[in-house]
Amino acid sequence: MSVIGIDFGNESCYVAAAKAGGIETLANDYSLRATPSFVAFDGKKRIIGVAAKNQQVTNMSNTVCGFKRLLGRKFNDPHVQRELNNIPTTAEARNDGSIGMRVNYLDQEQHFTPEQLTAMLFTKLKETSVEALQAQVNDCVITCPVYFTNAERKALLDAAQISGLNVLRLMNETTATALSYGFYKQDLPEDKPRYVIFVDCGNSSLQVSACAFTKGKLKMIASTWDQIGGRDFDFALAEYFTKEFNERFKFKTNARARLRLLTEVEKLKKQMSANSTKLPLNIECFMNDIDVSSSMQRSQMEELCASLFQRVEHTFRRLLQESKLTLDEIHSVEVVGGSTRIPGIKSLIEEVFCKPASTTLNQDESVSRGAALQCAIMSPAVRVREFGVTDIQNYSVKASWDGEGNMAGGEIEVFPAFHAAPFSRLLTLTRKEPFVMTVSYAQQIPYTDPIIGKWYIKDIKPNEKGEHQEVKVKVRINHHGIVLISSASLVDKKEVEDLGASAGDHNAPETGSEENIGESQQQQQQPPNVGEPMDTAQEACYENEDYNNQTTASSPGGQGWAQRVKGWFSSGGEKKKKSTKLIELPMDVKTHGFSPADMNNLIQQESRMIANDAKETQRVDARNALEEYVYDMRSKLMDGPLERFVKEAERNALCSELTEVENWLYESGENCDRDTYVSKLKSLYTQTDPIKERANDYENCPGKFDELMQVISFARAAIGEFKKGSPKYDHLTETEFINIAEAVDKTHAWYENNLSKFKQTPRTTDSPVKVIDILNEIKTLKTCVNSVINRPKPKPATKTPPKETGTDQNGEDTEKHDAEKGNSNRAPEDPTMDVE
Repeated sequence: MSVIGIDFGNESCYVAAAKAGGIETLANDYSLRATPSFVAFDGKKRIIGVAAKNQQVTNMSNTVCGFKRLLGRKFNDPHVQRELNNIPTTAEARNDGSIGMRVNYLDQEQHFTPEQLTAMLFTKLKETSVEALQAQVNDCVITCPVYFTNAERKALLDAAQISGLNVLRLMNETTATALSYGFYKQDLPEDKPRYVIFVDCGNSSLQVSACAFTKGKLKMIASTWDQIGGRDFDFALAEYFTKEFNERFKFKTNARARLRLLTEVEKLKKQMSANSTKLPLNIECFMNDIDVSSSMQRSQMEELCASLFQRVEHTFRRLLQESKLTLDEIHSVEVVGGSTRIPGIKSLIEEVFCKPASTTLNQDESVSRGAALQCAIMSPAVRVREFGVTDIQNYSVKASWDGEGNMAGGEIEVFPAFHAAPFSRLLTLTRKEPFVMTVSYAQQIPYTDPIIGKWYIKDIKPNEKGEHQEVKVKVRINHHGIVLISSASLVDKKEVEDLGASAGDHNAPETGSEENIGESQQQQQQPPNVGEPMDTAQEACYENEDYNNQTTASSPGGQGWAQRVKGWFSSGGEKKKKSTKLIELPMDVKTHGFSPADMNNLIQQESRMIANDAKETQRVDARNALEEYVYDMRSKLMDGPLERFVKEAERNALCSELTEVENWLYESGENCDRDTYVSKLKSLYTQTDPIKERANDYENCPGKFDELMQVISFARAAIGEFKKGSPKYDHLTETEFINIAEAVDKTHAWYENNLSKFKQTPRTTDSPVKVIDILNEIKTLKTCVNSVINRPKPKPATKTPPKETGTDQNGEDTEKHDAEKGNSNRAPEDPTMDVE
């Protein structure tokens, strides 16, 4: 199983993976690293990525792009209405107020939400990753802009779930860039942090973040942003040229012409980044078959985009203010994103931060590489050295609750802006009935609705005395940057008299800590406060801490234990014990995202579309195979290599049938199913295969006849050498060579007979001899000859010297082995080694 990181951009996406001990950016089916964020619909199939962008001009109404900026939003959102002006596809409001992109799919009008379109793109990226890695892909880390709110982050997670991806973490883009920068740095300090500024200017957004690096760790400090990018520069240039062309040629541009103009303007902008001279702009057949041309230089472009550069400068200065860093503390300014190549932005970086723009990172792929690193760190399937990442929550968050009886509700800021994430905070309230807690943003955000969600906390009742009870609510920023209430618990405290415990019973059980007992006694003396939390300072810890530990017993060796033991002796053996436990409270949640039922329907719908895409691909492949065969076979029969192997009447009839199949393909057979195409192709095979087999025999048989004659000649040469008494055959018998001679004569007779038939047969009829028959004769004769002449000679027998015998002192025979010839000093043989 492999892990990947996805840089989901407004214009294009990049996918990186942990592979071969490093991070590698994956190429798609067009051998490109960047996959355009485009989804198109063409009849019965979906087109995603490079192919979708390539056909946008000819299929504008069914090609959707720029849907990243629409995630989690409603149709009436002013931001959405501005974005829809740049999307040629028709959008409509759905019943729930969300956005529906109207397209023609499966020969009927359908509406898809931005979340569904994003899921389609993720499905394509997943398929690309599986093909590139040749392994299953499930776990991933997806990046998003730092300014994404809860609604947008939840929509992005829903899209990933629809596509079947398991998102280990939703990561801010600048944080991923910082990780890809710091992970490979070996010179990071251990004590004093190194402060680095990261500027990410892409197609539709500008993000600037400050980060503190120490050895093995990074901590984000602050982030600022503005929703401007490279496309805004394109729009400014396109508006200028549109006015110029309208004045010169007196026509109004349409959507198609505007799209072509934006494409050419983007090319001109990239050229101006490297050249300060005047550059031309030429578009053929722009409108009404009129060719248009103009020119521009960099200084003129900077004048047109002066307001955009002012917004960029304001964003830079706001980061300095919010991060509270001095210019001397900043180590470097790293730039990523395609739009940071604009010279005006680089000069602003140097002007504001007094540091040159550093380009040590890959400006296009660093975000995806950082995401892949984070995924590898989090995944148990990959072994990576630890590197701590502390992100931030960019907006301040508050929690409010309704009143009880005559008491008014209250609110408190739970997380200030740029608070560390992930993080959890525990709020303690006193209540005697269910209530609603609302979590919302406490500052202006780039979203119409500041409310994050409402949690209806139920099953709260007064205690046995009719008094308020403590309710602990855990508000959390999870690892996706989403704020939520993860749990609500009721603190159940009861006093129990234990009369059976004696003064000497030091092993009496303990169920409550001394701090909790003292706190409860104080609460009983004071009236309950339902408008504010009991502890305004609150209890805070990271999300992995166990809050139940706050209500467990203290250690027997501690001070609380000693005081209670002392109380048992002084009270004559009677004591009061307080029992405390946490009871989980049920909650109903109303927040952003799809309901479980809707999510299940969307997952099933995506699965059906994936299956339909595969079925349509097979159908199109079968149709293309039939079409290709028709063209190929007709050309071979008319003026090609098969012409002389078929009679004229048969050839004309077959060509007429191929033409009929061709006409059928472009008329009634345009949208048939796969089986119909396969059936017609098989029918053509039955008619054309005999012709191709006949041509194969007539073209290859002469060569095989020659090969057979060579084998016959070789065998006869071996027989002649044997008869002359060649020493290399002196170990073979005459009978064996008689058998070879008989086989050679038989094969030669077969050769002469079939060669004569082959030469006399016209080429328009089937060959009397097949290639396979000649190959069988060659194999048979070779086996007969080689089995005899290739048999090795037997090795000559070795002569054994005679043994000398004698008689020892006991009168027994002994063998004398050449002791007189120098072997008398040989060591006696080991009897244990004389074993076969």
